[in-house]
Amino acid sequence: MLRRSLLTLPALIPTLAMAQGAALGTEARPVKVGVTQGVHAQTFEKVRDLLAAEGFFTRAVEFGDFIQPNAALAAGDLDANAYQHLPFLEAQRAQRGYDFLPVGKTVLTLMGVFSRKYRSIAALPNGARIAIPNDPTNGGRALLLLAQGGAFKLTPGADHRATVVDIVENPKRFRIVELEAASIVRAIDDVDAAAITGNFAVPAGLNPLRDALVREDGQSVYTCLIVVRRADAQTPWAQRIAAAYRTPELKAFVEATFGGAVIAGG
Repeated sequence: MLRRSLLTLPALIPTLAMAQGAALGTEARPVKVGVTQGVHAQTFEKVRDLLAAEGFFTRAVEFGDFIQPNAALAAGDLDANAYQHLPFLEAQRAQRGYDFLPVGKTVLTLMGVFSRKYRSIAALPNGARIAIPNDPTNGGRALLLLAQGGAFKLTPGADHRATVVDIVENPKRFRIVELEAASIVRAIDDVDAAAITGNFAVPAGLNPLRDALVREDGQSVYTCLIVVRRADAQTPWAQRIAAAYRTPELKAFVEATFGGAVIAGG
């Protein structure tokens, strides 16, 4: 047995070398793209199939949080990721020093405020507990949406960087509960209302168009992006993935699959 293993080992070495030397986007060396579970993973499956039909190969790597896809891209474990919007990317670049660039748009997953107990923001009782994401950009995004819905007022000029200290008028003394974004949908029964992005809401059966007390519209700075390391921004493979998100086939898939709760951004 040992002799047979030793005899076959040299035959494997050229195969491994050929795979490592293959062009990125080939079947031997697919482009590895990080996505978060749910909407972004589903959408990328369609992109993968569209590109495979042209002989260009990619592979999705799924993550359960917002931090690891960027860490994996920086470490070289991914070639690209497709899950984050520009405010989040800018915050990550500032905080962690990532030298990343966006090369195209993917989808906008509408954020909505949902409740199992009440049918409007106005119906929320005094002291209601409202869950929002605890990451800086989506937390500010949720506060802006709640202010738009009349829950409270924010400091004039507040943007996606808003925090709870920017709440300047809160007549019903709503209490903001900051939770990890992926866990909010599981905690919705434990609070009075919750701000949830579409990539988590849709898989849980919540449609921002139908179920939200208040929701974003399609004109949003939160459209998600295909992101790569700066050195790869002009590569043909990066541009080819970006182009796939702009195809009529991808737009039709998003509309049919998500019923307007997710909007193609390419």
